[in-house]
Amino acid sequence: MGGIGKKRKREKQRPTIHPDNKYAETPPDFAHLASLYPSFRPYVNYSTHGGAARPFLDWTDFNATRELTRVLLLHNHSLRWQIPDGHLCPTVPNRSNYIHWLNDLLSSHIIPTNSVSSQQGKVRGFDIGTGANCIYPLLGASLFGWTFVGSDVTDVAIEWATRNVNSNPHIAESIEIRKVEDNEKAPCLEGFHDGGTRIDICQEVGPSLPSLPLHSNVHENKNYDGPPILLGVVRDDEKFDFCMCNPPFFESLEEAGLNPKTSCGGTSKEMVCPGGEKAFVARIIEDSVVLKHQFRWFTSMVGRKSSLKSLVSKLWEVGVTIVKTTEFVQGRTSRWGLAWSFLPPIQKPSISLPQKNMSFMLEGLPRQHGAINVLEAVKSYFSMHGLSCTLNTSAFTVDVVASKDECDSVLKNHSPVINKSINFQPTGETSNGLRLNLSSDRSSLRILVFQQIPGTLLVKGSLQDRSSPLSGVFAAIFQKLEEALRHEFCTKSA
Repeated sequence: MGGIGKKRKREKQRPTIHPDNKYAETPPDFAHLASLYPSFRPYVNYSTHGGAARPFLDWTDFNATRELTRVLLLHNHSLRWQIPDGHLCPTVPNRSNYIHWLNDLLSSHIIPTNSVSSQQGKVRGFDIGTGANCIYPLLGASLFGWTFVGSDVTDVAIEWATRNVNSNPHIAESIEIRKVEDNEKAPCLEGFHDGGTRIDICQEVGPSLPSLPLHSNVHENKNYDGPPILLGVVRDDEKFDFCMCNPPFFESLEEAGLNPKTSCGGTSKEMVCPGGEKAFVARIIEDSVVLKHQFRWFTSMVGRKSSLKSLVSKLWEVGVTIVKTTEFVQGRTSRWGLAWSFLPPIQKPSISLPQKNMSFMLEGLPRQHGAINVLEAVKSYFSMHGLSCTLNTSAFTVDVVASKDECDSVLKNHSPVINKSINFQPTGETSNGLRLNLSSDRSSLRILVFQQIPGTLLVKGSLQDRSSPLSGVFAAIFQKLEEALRHEFCTKSA
């Protein structure tokens, strides 16, 4: 009777994996992967509990977690990858969450582009502590065609990151690995990326740091005193759309501990920093004050919610214009994303693009249909409707200029057929789109085609003037273009 009349507490709904993440709806199938990749087969065990055999991995086996990551990157992203023994092993679903969140930030256009390359639809990122695994540049370049600078301080990380980049020639030119000069005070910076699964992990396989004994009282010094992070690494003439980082989460090796249930490896340099994540991200904030005009977004992963609150307060103190946070979830593990900018946010126009990104993928294309073939089809599609177009074969873009009446004409035409008989003259490299003949009643849409992997193309649209009253119309036209390209290429290759 005592329970009658009492309202049950409603459980707070736990955030889920990013909806655009490849693994959001379909987690990795260990049995299927084992049937395709013999090297993965020895690590897959089967439980007969309940009568049905269910595959599982021994998460305490570093070799098993490393092989799973290798196989997922190869199977789902056509990326060839490997890391040396003992280094932090990233989980692909978790790292993909961070990449997709960054894409959301960039696609929101809250913060304006800050360079010619950004205005041309080319996104450039800076990965702080890319590690031997170089996972973020590899995923960002593969998924969205972004370019990267990945920094690190140790020779081992630089060697293996470079090896991973060169093992993937289709994106190798998009990634630069940059050595950070160590001032010999640093207990961290090598490949911070890999604390991402709640450092449930992290066997200490590397040598202990002489500057950070196990029993030292690191709490006495809360200030970061390691190698350069952004200042001294980013060059004066460089501009980036974002930086990203998985900081060293722990203040001591004792705090990092040893979780017997999981193992993703990790050396002391990768895991430990005086002051922990809070001190490290605080230094990124301090650097960002100086470099405020060279980045659209500064971002970092954070392992503790208490750290997040403290860092947000610090950000408002240094005069940022905007702060964004999110929660990354993989299984029972939570991490938080923190993003900020000093640039003035753009006021949203009365008519804006819908929330859905102007991008889509053409998958399963035969080898004879490359990016240039799709570019030619895009050019033909708009030329067929009488729109002014400029094809840039060097940048793999098509610039389309149209008035309101011309846009309405495209929308009224229901035919998805592309007329390839129309003649056109592709141009070479243009500096910044100055050839476009824009007037007050005309707006420009740029279409970028990027080959992610053989047989898979990313088609992305971006408005040259986000405040244009034609933004919503262009979004509708972009959807019609998608239908036409799928009709032309996907149905024939199916």
